[in-house]
Amino acid sequence: MNTIPLSSRPPAVRLMRHLGLEPDPWQLAVLESGHPRQLLNCCRQAGKSTTVAALALAEALFATTRALVLLVSRSHRQSRILFDMVTDFHRRLGKPLLLRRTADELVLKDGSRIVSLPCKEETIRGYSGVTRLIIDEASRVPDNLYRTARPMLATSRGRLVCLSTPYGRRGFFHKAWADGGPDWMRVEVPAAKVARIPPEFLEEERRELGESWFRQEYCCSFEALEGLVYPDFARCVVPAGETVPEGRRVGGIDFGFRNPFAAVWGVLDRDGVLRLTGEHYARQMPLSDHARHLPRAVTWYADPSGATERCELRCAGFTVLEGDNALRPGIAAVSARLENGTLRVLEGRCPNLLAEAGLYRYGGDGGEAPVNEHNHALAALRYLVSRLDARHMARNRDGPAPPPAPRRQRPWLRLDNEVLWTPL
Repeated sequence: MNTIPLSSRPPAVRLMRHLGLEPDPWQLAVLESGHPRQLLNCCRQAGKSTTVAALALAEALFATTRALVLLVSRSHRQSRILFDMVTDFHRRLGKPLLLRRTADELVLKDGSRIVSLPCKEETIRGYSGVTRLIIDEASRVPDNLYRTARPMLATSRGRLVCLSTPYGRRGFFHKAWADGGPDWMRVEVPAAKVARIPPEFLEEERRELGESWFRQEYCCSFEALEGLVYPDFARCVVPAGETVPEGRRVGGIDFGFRNPFAAVWGVLDRDGVLRLTGEHYARQMPLSDHARHLPRAVTWYADPSGATERCELRCAGFTVLEGDNALRPGIAAVSARLENGTLRVLEGRCPNLLAEAGLYRYGGDGGEAPVNEHNHALAALRYLVSRLDARHMARNRDGPAPPPAPRRQRPWLRLDNEVLWTPL
């Protein structure tokens, strides 16, 4: 079949039924709605991907003007999974209006397109005139990609659909759900409303996952994750108008490219209180670009594995010292400041640091090592606090502190010999 007669062009609901899929009531509401902004907060296996795949295909086949549908997810692999579902539906319909299909793009004879994209800002910025933008796994998609994508809908008056299972109280998906107001159509689909999921399976999942994870995965609840490394981090947030006393300006840096480059900075006052007043958090940008966002009158304690990056920043006029990467003592040092009130974060100044603190957690195996994710701004903070409190960290140990290990002598003229560099 190469064409679809105008008289038989159905809405997305009829398209889904033509595929032999009877929509659930919530799917009918989503497919028939003309709302320009939709949030689908759905449990696992609710059928949210099937719903938006039908929406995407209907947009391309039956739009009155040339359509451009973009599929974005937390990874290229996942956006391709959604794209494969779309192309499977198209194949089952007889490949109507097909001009060509690649691994990431379906092009129709009238110029309409459906495109699968990786989760990168630069891949989004090249598109305009988007008629429907679909963000899958939205709770795990970075906020900067979401902010980059929204302007593509401005002139086309395109529609935006964000679908996800919750993943903590963080990110644009949670913020839109909690504070987005009437700008959004909200659809909540807990497992109790999905007849395909048997109650006995849910009871088994509740026992295996624990109450908090079960509520998040199957009850659409935005949970604070169990086993957080810093469960009381939010207590250190103070009003943005709080006076910041004079003191030593210090900061921490965690280098990254694919992972975020993260820097936090603030003031250490005479009483030893560290007030964080700013952060920089970005991916896939050169060090020279990051340097433009960093204040210069700061003593930085940076990722000890980034000797080259530290040297480059020094050459650019920054005072950069090597941080301490001892994980457990560093976590203990940050926790000690949280406990005694000597770490404060000005409200609104370090959103990514606070978001990570709500996600950085220990694994479920009972071990002492946290899961190695959501820890980039927190690592920058740890490098900073570990150096500031190096003289006090041994006090938390039982018994007398061991004598310091002899410092390894470095060749005098090596660039990484920090004795040669005078902090300004």
